[in-house]
Amino acid sequence: METLHIWDAELGYSHTTLARQVETSEHQPIIPDGAEPMWGVYFVQPDTAMHGTHSFPHVTFEWRAAEYGIDPEDVDTLLDVILYEPYIPNPDDALAWQQPETAKILAATRGLPTCWTPGVPDHERLAAHQERLRQVKLHRLTLEPAARTDRQGALEFVGSRRMAPTDPLDPIRSQTRLDPVRVAARRLAVDWQRETQGYGAPATFTLKPPATFAGMQGGDGPSTPPHSNGPEGK
Repeated sequence: METLHIWDAELGYSHTTLARQVETSEHQPIIPDGAEPMWGVYFVQPDTAMHGTHSFPHVTFEWRAAEYGIDPEDVDTLLDVILYEPYIPNPDDALAWQQPETAKILAATRGLPTCWTPGVPDHERLAAHQERLRQVKLHRLTLEPAARTDRQGALEFVGSRRMAPTDPLDPIRSQTRLDPVRVAARRLAVDWQRETQGYGAPATFTLKPPATFAGMQGGDGPSTPPHSNGPEGK
């Protein structure tokens, strides 16, 4: 059983074409891409002093909310899912039996639905995923905040003027606000993939492929308002 201490969380951004576009089109309107928000969570293994950074794009919050029906305002649940997911063992790993902790996790979670299992309610998908995370915490690894005095001492040692927050994950929790429209769009994408398994299906108002608008063409489109005989009400 391993424990990792979380020391810091920092906002960053993805690669962008901004500099290149400014260099070539300084006096023209530019539309750069990239610079998407990313988070870096810095951790240390206390027994070995091994350290590293778990980085993930901010959009991961939107995807997990869409995949498991998690309330977009429930940042604590979303963050717990994101931080522990990398330690869920692969059920297709033929050598997993050689690692007792991994084998226990897989044995306890075998047969549970995933976010891609069709015909399963959101609450069952989320419960199954949280059971995987619980098994990880039980047999493989836990994440704990490093002592605030240690974190503050490290900042002072490197000459930083920052004050260590009470919880090292506070920067993520305090700044994360999800756009419900972006989450809804991710949900449309998830539903399409989940229900069609990539083989396609007739587009409807609520189930459609990318860059498609079903509109008034039938299926699950908006119903005709009462007392109306059509768009012109004639």
